[in-house]
Amino acid sequence: MLEKMEILDVEKVIRDFEAMTKDAENVQRETLKLILEENGCAEYLQKLGLNGRTDPESFKACVPVITFKDVEPYIQRVADGDLSPILTGKPITALSRSSGTTQGKSKYLPFNDELMKNTLQIYRTSFAFRNREFPIENGKALQFIYSSKQIKTKGGLPAGTATTHIFRNPQFKNAMKAMQSQICSPDEVIFGTDFYQSLYCHLLCGLLFREEVQLVSSTFAFSIVLAFRTFEQVWKELCADIREGILSSRITFPCIRSAMAKLLKPDPELADLIEKKCSGLNNWHGLIPELFPNVKYIYGIMTGSMESYLKKLRHYAADVPLVTADYGASEGWIGTNINPTVPPKSATYAVLPNIGYFEFIPLKDNIEKHLPDKVNDYFLSVEPKPVGLTEVKVGEEYEVIITNFAGLYRYRLGDVVRVTGFHNSTPELKFVCRRNLMLTINFDKITEKDLQLAVEEAAKLIGEEKMDLIDFSSHVDVSSDPAHCVIYWEISGEVSNEVLQECCNCLDRSFLDHDYVNARKINTIGPLELRVVRKGTFQKILDHYLGLGAALSQFKTPRCVGPMNTQVLQIFCDNVVKNYYSME
Repeated sequence: MLEKMEILDVEKVIRDFEAMTKDAENVQRETLKLILEENGCAEYLQKLGLNGRTDPESFKACVPVITFKDVEPYIQRVADGDLSPILTGKPITALSRSSGTTQGKSKYLPFNDELMKNTLQIYRTSFAFRNREFPIENGKALQFIYSSKQIKTKGGLPAGTATTHIFRNPQFKNAMKAMQSQICSPDEVIFGTDFYQSLYCHLLCGLLFREEVQLVSSTFAFSIVLAFRTFEQVWKELCADIREGILSSRITFPCIRSAMAKLLKPDPELADLIEKKCSGLNNWHGLIPELFPNVKYIYGIMTGSMESYLKKLRHYAADVPLVTADYGASEGWIGTNINPTVPPKSATYAVLPNIGYFEFIPLKDNIEKHLPDKVNDYFLSVEPKPVGLTEVKVGEEYEVIITNFAGLYRYRLGDVVRVTGFHNSTPELKFVCRRNLMLTINFDKITEKDLQLAVEEAAKLIGEEKMDLIDFSSHVDVSSDPAHCVIYWEISGEVSNEVLQECCNCLDRSFLDHDYVNARKINTIGPLELRVVRKGTFQKILDHYLGLGAALSQFKTPRCVGPMNTQVLQIFCDNVVKNYYSME
């Protein structure tokens, strides 16, 4: 007898969310109490003198605000097999490995069943709001998701990316079924150890179930764009597989070949249809709805560093809605997108007050403008005190501090967010940038967002030449005197020297930071340099990180490459084909 599939009650999920966010302050107090009661016996908290107290006031008085460096020795002890309650009351069952693409170095963070519960809560909540606007009815999801290889630490704990822990958990598949969004691809494809073979099979599975696909998604927009750029190269091979019912020889893993053989049967009619549709496209515009006629929307993280891929994603999607996914990190989840019809660049995230305890450090620029000049110098030497979730102010920017259920207490996430409003009594946040990702030479501060806006403006010039900017990164070259900013571009085709020189000039004048502009005028910062790299360079950067054990599900192109990231810098330097200096 078949087991009856439980369907998610989306209206109940929304009612629960509304009730919780109407009482965000009390929910936060109760959440902190629960975290401290569960973990009060942990060595880390014991030594800070909380003595069983669970109120926010005592917590803030006793527990310091920390960075990863402060907690790393404790995590290392867990990894090495110390079973005593170090960070949490219950043993930590796994460690999450961050991608390392942001800082150039991956780090291990605690992962446990509570974080898995938080993940499922976020998934259900965001799906409930999406399904109100874009109802899915027992369809399939073409999900470009990939599991990284799990390793064992010295102490025997499984260690891998947070997404790997999620995808391997049986509750994930059950959640997808409840959302009527079963994944097209078999587990063998998701957990394959060769990313390129898995991607090929994801595409093939999507085509085999093309009429049933109602959702196309991946963790990041980058992964979706990469998938369909790959499709442009392999579509004829995919059609041949479908026509003959025989999987390409490029797939070498027996377990994947066996799983795909159960799905793949000779289907000349489907192969002819796909060939006809691909041949009829103009530069692949509208590829996704042509391949998947019943797709309702495309879903993934599309904010922050992912915004640069939106133009290409929109090209593939045509009129299919783009919906940005939820806001979180390897350290834990923060908020969910409850306004799915809003364009990704304007998207905000409503904080769920029960998935962690949140604080926010006001950025100094917020407060300096309200202070007399004579106190600014003093204020600059004193970091503002963090404020609570319901104490933030609309229009102001903050750095996020998270206390989670897995042993991180008052942990600086390093993310800068802007409060755009409130949903009931919980704030809605817009992600701005990573606080420590800056191009800085003297006192100038060019953020990731500043860089992105400058690149978007300059890239319009190559757009007029019918060329695309495939990807970009940056670096501060201190070997020159004076030091200067370097921007790396990979372009889809040949662009004239005159246009690229003007692109370089445009990049330089688009940096509006006051200190940068002044330093350029007096030549304490040298002319900006645009380095054009050969096609495939950013693919080499991806391969480099995959070789280090990163998963594509968590890969983010490094937008600012630090001086210690020598291997990535070498890849860029080895592939420069042209360079230009600003003449502004």
